[in-house]
Amino acid sequence: MSTQQPFAGRTLLMSGGSRGIGLAIAVRAARAGANVAFIAKTDAPDPRLPGTVHTAAAQIEAAGGQCLPIVGDIRDDSTVNRAVAATADRFGGIDIVVNNASAIALTGIGELPTKRYDLMQDINARGTFALTSAALPYLLKSSAPRVLTLSPPLNLDRRWLAEHAPYTVSKYAMTMLTLGVAEQYRERGIAATCLWPRTLIATAAVRNVVAGDEGMRASRRPEIMADAAAVIFGLPAAEANGQCYVDEEVLHASGATDLSRYLHSGATEDSLETDLFL
Repeated sequence: MSTQQPFAGRTLLMSGGSRGIGLAIAVRAARAGANVAFIAKTDAPDPRLPGTVHTAAAQIEAAGGQCLPIVGDIRDDSTVNRAVAATADRFGGIDIVVNNASAIALTGIGELPTKRYDLMQDINARGTFALTSAALPYLLKSSAPRVLTLSPPLNLDRRWLAEHAPYTVSKYAMTMLTLGVAEQYRERGIAATCLWPRTLIATAAVRNVVAGDEGMRASRRPEIMADAAAVIFGLPAAEANGQCYVDEEVLHASGATDLSRYLHSGATEDSLETDLFL
């Protein structure tokens, strides 16, 4: 798996990014010379969630990149269009779109409120569609356009429908839309790819929704996803396009053999829990 430097001088636009995996990818990109713009909602501190748009921007800039933080909701079309225009105006274009924003509720049909269902579809599926669509005119002008969506490979084991079909629908929709971009724009050079973690990742979602403190002790740190994303962005477009990658497989293929440095505090290799859909 050969790679090249993927970030230097490139402009990345992300949904989410004020914490967790999105922030880790943004900081990793900034450290390698990227301009980073991101849309996130957390303008003021929330006791349930670490970080805000502003603290994230400070970390990105401290890593060495230029940053354009945009306070807004990925469900709002005017926010998305404003973010795309502002990013292109500030940095001269858009080379990379990262669909990171996601909502999660692991509840089945008949138990999940419709309002929560709509939230997941609007952020996960519609948000991926809206941001990618709005950025397409700029991606098509880029010399190395990329789309990366944090969504799983399409695993049709009916377990994932039995346990939480609404969430499964929203995450698989993100993957299908990304693969749609990969095929529709294959001849125009856009490389669209999905990335998913092999194990739980220590994020606010894991702590607050999925598995609590016990889940955090079965997790890797978000930096494993950031390093895997960097490898993917360094691959030739034809190799990466239309692929659904898993983080540890990407890193192993790039030559990394010891992933213990990504363990979250309190976790061991034996305590790691496999993520959903794998």
